[in-house]
Amino acid sequence: MMSLLKTIRMCTRSTQRLLRCTYLAVVLLVTIVVVAQAVHAADGGQTKFKRIPTQYIAALGNPGATSGNGAQSWGLWPLDPGPRGVKLNRYQSLKNAGGVAPARWKFDESDWWLEEHGLIMEQPTFPLPPGKYVVTGARKVTAVLTIHPPDNHDDRRWELDQGATLYDVTHLACRSARYTPVTGSGSCSPANAKQSAFPVAPGGAMPPVDSCTKQDYAVLIVIGMGVED
Repeated sequence: MMSLLKTIRMCTRSTQRLLRCTYLAVVLLVTIVVVAQAVHAADGGQTKFKRIPTQYIAALGNPGATSGNGAQSWGLWPLDPGPRGVKLNRYQSLKNAGGVAPARWKFDESDWWLEEHGLIMEQPTFPLPPGKYVVTGARKVTAVLTIHPPDNHDDRRWELDQGATLYDVTHLACRSARYTPVTGSGSCSPANAKQSAFPVAPGGAMPPVDSCTKQDYAVLIVIGMGVED
């Protein structure tokens, strides 16, 4: 509980941080209840959940679906990538530094990410490991996300419990997109991004960038992990 109070105090430093941390404070309160619960595993045993430092999943899928295939294309940010990002107007400085950001992650000009405020982000780690994740969109729904091991075709199924949909556990205020070069176009550069297109409204699509193919990802907040009993 003391860590929760400390989090809220730190968030008073700016309006933007206050909004971000208000979401996290709500998440922490939900965690106290959720991670103490146990659910029955498919093999008849139980899965218990432990609280973890907040992580973030980059997910693809039908927003209205409760399960699906293709989780091998989902990624994980173990740390919040927003504060570790680089502003678009600092892109030249990022290039001058050999693509190494102040937070020590490496920029890849052939595969890069933007978030809702126009910050260039580090890539998530692919693929998302199999397991059970307690996820939320910091709105009304918290659910257990199961990522199954790959099948013979390297396809990974995902499913949410309690009838939750992917939209239910998407954090709408966090927007993210992956940008790669259009086939045959050569350069796909953050220098082509229009800074006037940011910030992106909650739930809105990320803006296109000239000479780039864009893939929007849903962002899920992870607050707990399953531990087999």
